[in-house]
Amino acid sequence: MTSPLFRRAISARGRLTGLLTGSFCLLLIGATTLGGETSRPQNSRTPAATEPASPEKIVQYVRGRFAVPENIKLEAEPLGKSQFPIFLQTVVTSDNGKEKRASNVFITKDGRCFVIGNVFAMHDASTAELVRCLREAAKLPPQTELKVGAFNKTPYPQFLRAVVTASDGRKTENAEVFITRDRRIGVLGAVYPFRDDFVRGMIKTKDMPSQGPPNAPVTLVEYADLQCRFCARLQEFLEKQLLPKYGDKIRVVFKECVIPGHDWSPTAAVANECAYQINPSAFPAYRTLIFANQSAINAANVRDRLLDLGDQAGIDHVKLAACIDSQASLPRVEAGRQEGNDLGINMTPTSFINGRIVAGMPPEATWDKILDDALLATKH
Repeated sequence: MTSPLFRRAISARGRLTGLLTGSFCLLLIGATTLGGETSRPQNSRTPAATEPASPEKIVQYVRGRFAVPENIKLEAEPLGKSQFPIFLQTVVTSDNGKEKRASNVFITKDGRCFVIGNVFAMHDASTAELVRCLREAAKLPPQTELKVGAFNKTPYPQFLRAVVTASDGRKTENAEVFITRDRRIGVLGAVYPFRDDFVRGMIKTKDMPSQGPPNAPVTLVEYADLQCRFCARLQEFLEKQLLPKYGDKIRVVFKECVIPGHDWSPTAAVANECAYQINPSAFPAYRTLIFANQSAINAANVRDRLLDLGDQAGIDHVKLAACIDSQASLPRVEAGRQEGNDLGINMTPTSFINGRIVAGMPPEATWDKILDDALLATKH
């Protein structure tokens, strides 16, 4: 949950949750809503020489990533120069019919990254300068202690990432801070992958559970939690409507994305990946059975129920039991979790259609339009 100590500084990151419908399972509570205090970007209406995205693309991305419903109107200004050399900048405005809210959004000039939050420039590359900037960005009082952890590589070539800890004597909270590799620009907020081809390069599809032909023109990669009821709804939609309608034009790849706090889904994810390792052809039926029997599964009976469902799906009982007990498939589950983190996934279900993000469970017509657009793009 976003810390009160940091909330003002990263309010732009927290400006998108209020637009959500709630029809999904959150991985991060209190993540985001468009609106709040913001200043308009300098020269925001001056088009950049090379724009990686149109206003329409930015609106599409915001709606898809944050599951903004269609009844919320979104508009983005043309990308323009910013005071930070690596970024272009725009303003995204939301209108729910009662009030309008605006947020500054930054996109790296190469189009790889989408940034919301507080962006700041550093005078030098020292830790002391970073702490000064963070304190100023978050408007923290002098008595608040700040500690910055070690910086590590990220999937984004321009950025390193660390955890910053703030303590005011009564509570201690953490937040992520990103800095450019030259340690001259920092972000207290969120960095997400933006450009579709960059996103596709981050997703592993080889040796993954899937349905549909490997050479299908459209690949839908779904990150789901087996205890998430909205993921179960999406599974039913995929099986009964989407896959029959698009046939061999689409391949669906399934990824484990376990939600913290769910009591039986970690075991189910291990069993699910065990099923794929033991009998790949039985995987789709097994996954469907788990979703269909969510209400009958709990933390006390999860092992027995998963083995019973494995019997129904035609998976070797002894092999499945041994795999669950040894957690032999846990590395596959962990790989899916890490990949989801790298992609900035904060709700399930979240899907990527040829790299385009679709969070939550939008209406059927939205799926059709996205898939039809993806098919059309493959013909160009």
